[in-house]
Amino acid sequence: MDRRQDGGTHLASGHGWRGLLLLAAVLALPACGDSPTSPTPVPTASTGTCAAGTPVPGTPALTTVLVARGLSSPLDLQAVPGDRSRLLVVEQPGRIRVIRDGNLVGTPFLDISGRLTSGGERGLLGLALHPGYAQNGRFFVNYTDRNGNTRVVEFRGSPGTDTADAASERLLLAVDQPFANHNGGGLSFGNDGMLYIGLGDGGSGGDPFRNGQNLGTHLGKMLRIDVDRGTPYAVPADNPFVSTAGARPEIWAYGLRNPWRFAFDRTTGDLFIADVGQGDWEEIDVGVASRRGGENYGWNVTEGTHCFSPSSGCSTAGITPPVLEYDHGQGCSVTGGVVYRGCRLPGYQGTYFYSDYCTHFVRSFRLDGGRVTDARDWTVALGRGLNSPTSFGVDADGEAYIVDQDGEVYRIVPGS
Repeated sequence: MDRRQDGGTHLASGHGWRGLLLLAAVLALPACGDSPTSPTPVPTASTGTCAAGTPVPGTPALTTVLVARGLSSPLDLQAVPGDRSRLLVVEQPGRIRVIRDGNLVGTPFLDISGRLTSGGERGLLGLALHPGYAQNGRFFVNYTDRNGNTRVVEFRGSPGTDTADAASERLLLAVDQPFANHNGGGLSFGNDGMLYIGLGDGGSGGDPFRNGQNLGTHLGKMLRIDVDRGTPYAVPADNPFVSTAGARPEIWAYGLRNPWRFAFDRTTGDLFIADVGQGDWEEIDVGVASRRGGENYGWNVTEGTHCFSPSSGCSTAGITPPVLEYDHGQGCSVTGGVVYRGCRLPGYQGTYFYSDYCTHFVRSFRLDGGRVTDARDWTVALGRGLNSPTSFGVDADGEAYIVDQDGEVYRIVPGS
């Protein structure tokens, strides 16, 4: 907040894997009360054209190539809709930088460093471009203001250029933060066109105000809003708690501690959330699209699949357990990744890549019927140069990237 080469190491095979190389079990658990979904098909060859390069059939060895260096604490990477030449990278101190045609542009796309507090878990934390950005120039950022509170705001850019209008800021959502940590910060448009916002539990340790389980606060939640209607936004009528007395209607899911990067599978619509643990367990939760939200991911009743408060004998009724967890013998802070849906590596379609900020491993899995399968460790292949991975991203072709806090961006490519 070490890289290396070659094919990924299989951690285990079959449904419900447990890492034989790991100190503790990595559990593959079905979602509570949900019927299994059909497995994602995995093509072995590509059809049509691929702007990212010649498709490589099967599941070849993978490696990374350096795309950019010299960034200041980069935390997020987003493609510009309709623009294959540009990527936008969020820098924690308050700037958004442009990578155009593989080169880092000197002048920032946006600089709001004077409007925020940066350092630790504060700063400019997330970016989402409107799906219609090429037509309307709208984009959204999540940052902590000079008082340390969360602001989700809209700006306007000039499509086809490397600049945005810093004076165009319009506030959508302000959330007071009781402590300096656990701000979450991720933003993403879902396959449904709604804007999703990830917020941590407000910080300190152990969720002292029990915000994760309190539907009366935005903290510890995944929110969902409609930025194309209402002023400054509308609450979608199908949000799961719209009719629940005392609940914030923006809430889509709850029971989160500090969601550090979430991503949608652009084929299935499933929502993958990496939730940073307290002292023992890191977890990845999945909101299966067919459930239509409403999940309780457990914090602070549970940390991963384990009782937290109380430390034993907790009730897990109604809690959706993670599809995957790992203990602090393997890492200390999960970095959420992306589901690969590019064209260069058709055999990896549906593969979710993720990492850990502290031990900088890179791993992957697929979901099959709501369970983890094909779990692999890619640290040797994809870990060269990584010291503190903070994010993953995809470009306009769906090809995957890894962002490292030391200032570098890498692209995942076929090994030679």
